[in-house]
Amino acid sequence: MAAKTHRTAAPPAVLTTRALNRATLDRQLLLRRSPMSAKGAVTHLVGLQAQNTKPPYFQLHARLADFDPEELSALMESREAVRTVSLRSTLHTHTADDALTLVPLVRAPRDRELKGFRRGLAGVDLDRLAAVAEEFVEERPRPLGELREELLTRWPDADPLALSVAARCLLPLVQVTPRGLWGRSGQVALTTVEHWLGRSAAPVPVPALDDTVLRYLGAFGPASVMDFQSWAGLTRTKEVFERLRPRLLTFRDERGVELFDLPDAPHPDPETPAPPRFLPEFDNVLLGHADRTRVIPEVNKGRNGKGNQTYGSVLVDGFLDALWRVDREGGTAVLTVQALRKPTRAQRTEITEEAARMLTVMTDATDHDVRFGTFLDFGD
Repeated sequence: MAAKTHRTAAPPAVLTTRALNRATLDRQLLLRRSPMSAKGAVTHLVGLQAQNTKPPYFQLHARLADFDPEELSALMESREAVRTVSLRSTLHTHTADDALTLVPLVRAPRDRELKGFRRGLAGVDLDRLAAVAEEFVEERPRPLGELREELLTRWPDADPLALSVAARCLLPLVQVTPRGLWGRSGQVALTTVEHWLGRSAAPVPVPALDDTVLRYLGAFGPASVMDFQSWAGLTRTKEVFERLRPRLLTFRDERGVELFDLPDAPHPDPETPAPPRFLPEFDNVLLGHADRTRVIPEVNKGRNGKGNQTYGSVLVDGFLDALWRVDREGGTAVLTVQALRKPTRAQRTEITEEAARMLTVMTDATDHDVRFGTFLDFGD
């Protein structure tokens, strides 16, 4: 009797770093500018990194055709978009719908942050603290200092910083306008998401994270479980991917890590041209994976800033290969590009043209000047 033979599944295709780069850039709207609306882009990208007020506008300028900063500003003013703590316990600009549904799903990073302040909260009833803070900020939006002082009247022996961190971690708070509006300024004032939007959050669906994983893959894939966890600030999500596995494609990267992807997601030719793009100091395409080499070459790891100072990043041929900053000299906006690797003559021309385009749209200067130089010393 002949021995039985066993069929084994064909191994997943291996995706090179360059193939991953082009796939991610395509989904990030960075291979070509999209006609998508600002609201559509914020939804597609599952939010914009917003630790500072200007980066969301520069993120959209790099991605959208004919982008006008006032379009995002209008969304903020009409409360169709808000700035709130979400992914990785950092500030993001989200649509109103995502602020109500996504933020509760990614509470775990805020819970971990709160644990780091538990010594300063000895004797504090956290449920009562949340209730007191909620009532206080819903009476009217409050600066963080006012909120902290109110909490100190209830818990005078607690650490003041720990009290304010607890309120931020326990409650879904938004920074209300005019903070975050284009060309305007305002101090940070906080209220709850539901109060600001005038509607309650929908019940968290079960299984809760499936849709978020699918949306992540649509904007950042192909990606590993660790990539998703790094982006969201979550842990122990492997079971979500396993549940979704029958609906997904799988690949391997050059290091053998398993990657998941949507079956109909784009995979451009790795040699597809990638024009230069100026990204702000914070952009999730640079932060959205555990393995960031698909966008940041190993040689440039950690080189988009020094100490507490982070600079803008320039993608050249799809990869972080230069930094940028803008200074004012009278009525002239001077943009300095610091190349991390010497660009070709053609790349230098393309970088200059893209820089001029950005300065025209994103500054109010009457004159522009693009220079190549050095403003950051890495000491190597």
